[in-house]
Formats: sequence, structure tokens, C-alpha cells
Amino acid sequence: MELKDMEAAIESILFAAGEPVGVERLCLTLEANRKTVDSVCQRLADYYSYERRGIRILKMDSSYQIASAPEYAELVRKTFERRKPPKLSQPALEVLAVIAYFQPTTRAYVDQVRGVDSAYTVGLLLERELIEEAGRLAVPGRPILYQTTKAFLRTFCLDSLEDLPELPNGSAEGVQLTLDMQNTLDMMQQVAQRQHELPVEAADGETEHPEEGT
Repeated sequence: MELKDMEAAIESILFAAGEPVGVERLCLTLEANRKTVDSVCQRLADYYSYERRGIRILKMDSSYQIASAPEYAELVRKTFERRKPPKLSQPALEVLAVIAYFQPTTRAYVDQVRGVDSAYTVGLLLERELIEEAGRLAVPGRPILYQTTKAFLRTFCLDSLEDLPELPNGSAEGVQLTLDMQNTLDMMQQVAQRQHELPVEAADGETEHPEEGT
């Protein structure tokens, strides 16, 4: 298959999918090696960005997805009369950061790091598909393990978890969130705010939940 045809095929596949498509799946369909598929996807992504088109090709880990350009997010919402996404509070961002850096991890570990019960917030993040269950820990009681999702990567404009800002102190075992973690949360908030996908003010009523100590 010629590269021009491959570009068109990838556009069609990603458009029709409406969700991330694994690069290995593209390789199998197009009968091409991964280096070629990655190169074609990157060329398409660069073209859309350079030409300031209304769509973008996003890379998330080993998957690709077509999405609308973030600068037109408000117009897209207005066209479809969509309400802005629910806002995430500071506690929710804290739980999300702990899971992102120490995944897969249990809620008990998140509670230990934060010093408060995180059950409500973990449930909230599950509902918003920013985290997901990742099996169970092989200890008595077999607690559920949690990890972040591709939706998390999209929201914070990350290609993979390796692109998370570095956490210098390396471990949060047995302590409250450190200043380093707080700085990371601030960076995550700024990224989310720029993308108009995750406003950083507290959601109505969320900060009044008992588990956050109010």
C-alpha cells in the first residue's frame, strides 16, 4: 500500500472508531510494520497541527485517536448544546495523582498517603472513567487495585505515563502529600484548565462530603 493510501486508510479507521485504536491493530489491518504506521500517524498529526485544522490525531501509549482541536472545544460544546463537564475538586486531583504515580494501587494506600478516607472520591473518578479496576492484590481480603485510563491520558495531554512530571521524593509511604506532589497537582490543574476539559474549581457539593473532613 502506498503511503498516501495508508494515510487515507488510517484517517478512515480512526474516524470510524471514535475511540483509541491500538497501533498493533492498525499494523495488522494495513499489513505494515509498526515503524511505518507510527511514521504515517505522526505525519498526519503534524499536518493537522501545522495547517491548524479542526481535528487532531492524538497518541496515547500505543494507540491513536482522532479528536477535535482543543481551541474549538467551546464551539463544539455550543453546537451540540453540551453542558460543561463536571468539575474536579482538589481532593479528586490528589487521589488521581496518587493513583497515577503509584499504580496499580489500592484505596487503602491512597487513604494512607492522604490521611483521609478516599472512598467517595475513588468512586467519583471511576464514574468519570479517569481510573479503572486493575485486578486484586494477593493479600488477605484481596483489595481492588486501581490504575489510570486512556481517558486520563487524553485529559492531561499525555502520550503515556512516562510523560508525567517527575516526582522527586519517589515515595509517599506513610506520609501526607508532599510539596513535590502538590506542585505536580498544580501542573496537572493547569494542563486540564488549558484544555477546557477539566475545570479545576470544586464541584457543587463535592467538598461538603464527609470523607473530605468538612
